[in-house]
Amino acid sequence: MVGEELTVTISDEELAARAAPLVGELVAGQVASKVAAQDPTLWGPDAESEASIRLSWTTLHKSSRPLIGEIEALREELRGEGVDRIVLAGMGGSSLAPEVIAATEHVALTVLDTTDPGQVADALAGDLQRTVLVVSSKSGGTVETDSHRRIFAKAFADNGIDAARRIIVVTDPGSPLSELAEKEGYRKVFLADPHVGGRYSALTAFGLVPAGLAGADIARLLDQAAAAAQVLGEDSADNPAVKLAAAWGAAHNAGAEKVVLADTGSGITGFADWAEQLIAESTGKLGTGLLPVAVDGPAAPGFADAGADATPVAIGPVTGAAKVGTTGSLGAQFLLWEFATAIAGRLLKINPFDQPDVEAAKKAARSLLDDPSKLSGGETPSAVDDAVEIFAPAGVSGDGSLSDVLREFLATAPEGGYLAVQAYLDRLDDASAALLRPELAKRTGLQTTFGWGPRFLHSTGQYHKGGHQNGIFLQITGANEHDLDVPDRPYTLGQLQHAQALGDGQVLTERGRPVLRLHLTDRAAGLAELMRAVQEAE
Repeated sequence: MVGEELTVTISDEELAARAAPLVGELVAGQVASKVAAQDPTLWGPDAESEASIRLSWTTLHKSSRPLIGEIEALREELRGEGVDRIVLAGMGGSSLAPEVIAATEHVALTVLDTTDPGQVADALAGDLQRTVLVVSSKSGGTVETDSHRRIFAKAFADNGIDAARRIIVVTDPGSPLSELAEKEGYRKVFLADPHVGGRYSALTAFGLVPAGLAGADIARLLDQAAAAAQVLGEDSADNPAVKLAAAWGAAHNAGAEKVVLADTGSGITGFADWAEQLIAESTGKLGTGLLPVAVDGPAAPGFADAGADATPVAIGPVTGAAKVGTTGSLGAQFLLWEFATAIAGRLLKINPFDQPDVEAAKKAARSLLDDPSKLSGGETPSAVDDAVEIFAPAGVSGDGSLSDVLREFLATAPEGGYLAVQAYLDRLDDASAALLRPELAKRTGLQTTFGWGPRFLHSTGQYHKGGHQNGIFLQITGANEHDLDVPDRPYTLGQLQHAQALGDGQVLTERGRPVLRLHLTDRAAGLAELMRAVQEAE
C-alpha cells in the first residue's frame, strides 16, 4: 500500500489569498517541473554552481532501489549471527531521517547524535554481543561521529569482539571515512549519492541503511515517494509543494517568518524534528529565512496562540489554530517538504543548498579544544544560585536570584523575536529539560525553540547565525558525573561537549546576540531549580 493521498490545505482565507499570486507565479515559471528536471538556474547565478551538484534528491525514489536488496541481505546476515541491535552514530542529516523512519515503523534504533558522556555510556551499556554500529557521515570528518566510532571500536575490542566486523559505514565516495573503512576492513561500506545534500538525504543510504537494518520497510517508503514524485513535478496550482511553498513565502512577506510545526494525527513520529533541519538550514541565511518551531501538539503554546510573526502548520489534518495542513505517507511527506523548501528558497531569493554559517561554531569549538586550559578553570560565573552557575551576557547584570536574571535576560528579546533554548545535556536522562520550552513560550509570548546540543548545531544552528537576527539564546550545560575518553584524541567527550557549547555561544555573542549560559553543577537539582525560576520570572 502506497498510503494516503498527499495534500496541502491552506485553511486560513487571508493567507490563501496572499499565497494565490505566488502560486500563479510559480506555475507560470514552471518551477516545479524545473526542480524535478534538476535545473540549477532556478535560484540565480550565485547559487547555480552549488545547485548543479545538489539536486539528485528528486530522483532518489528510483536511484535508491538497489539498496533494498543490499540492506535486506546484510540484515539477514547479521541476524544469522545473533546481531540485531542497531546503533547509529550520525549527526543532522545522517540521524534525523532514520530516527523518524524507525520510530514511525516501530522498530528499535539507538541514535547517537550527542557528545553527552552519560548518553553515550548508556548506549555502550547495551548488549555489545548483539550490537552493530552504523557510522554515518557525509563529509567523513564529523567530530561527534568519529568520537563515537573510536569509543565503540575500543569497547568491541575490550569485549573480545572483532570491531571491523561490527562497524558499517555510510558516507560519500572518496571521503576520509571511506578511506578509513577500506584501511580498517570494516564490514560494509554504503556509498551515498554525492549530489545530495545532507538535509535532503532522507531517501539515500543515510536514511535507508540504519532504518532498514533495524527492520523498517524501505521498499514501501520508496514506493510512497515514487507516487508523490509524479504530482510534485507538475506545474499546477494543485501541486502540494507549490501550495506549501507559496503559503510559507506569503506568510514571510507579511512578517510571519516563523513556521510552527505540530503533529495533528499524521501517523508519523518525530517528523517536525527532521523538517526543522531541512527548513532552517536551507532558508536561514543572508539575514532572512523561515524559523521552524517544533511543538508537542496543536494545543501547545506557540501554536494555539501564535501571533502575527508565526504560521501554525499541521503535520496531518488542519485542526485548531492551524493555518496550513499536510497529509500523506512518510515517503511522500519527505519529498513534499524537500520540494517545498527548495521552491521557498526561490521565493526568498536565497540558495537553499548551502550552509555558509555552520562552520563558524565548529571552528570556534576546535580552537577551544586546541587549548584545553580555556575549558577548565578560566570561567567565573556572574552569580551562583544553589545548583546553577550563571554566566550572564553583556547588558544583563547577573545580580540577584536566578529568576531575576532570567527576567532581565528575557526582556532583551526584540519585538517579534524568538527565544532558543539549547540544552547540552543527556536527552534521555535529562528529558525534563524539554519541558522548559512550553513554559517559557507560555510565559514570555515569544516563539520558543528547543534543541539538544550539539544536535541542533547541525540543524537550526545555521538559522541562528544566518537568519533573521532577532533571537536570544538560553544555553544550559551540565556537570558530568562520569566522563568518557575519546581513544587517540587529546580530549574527552565531556570536554568536546563543553567546547561545542562555548564555541557556539562565542560566535553568537560576536554577532551581537544575547547568550545566557546556565551551568548545572547538579543536573537534576539544577533543572528543578531552573523550572521554578522560569515560573517565577513572569
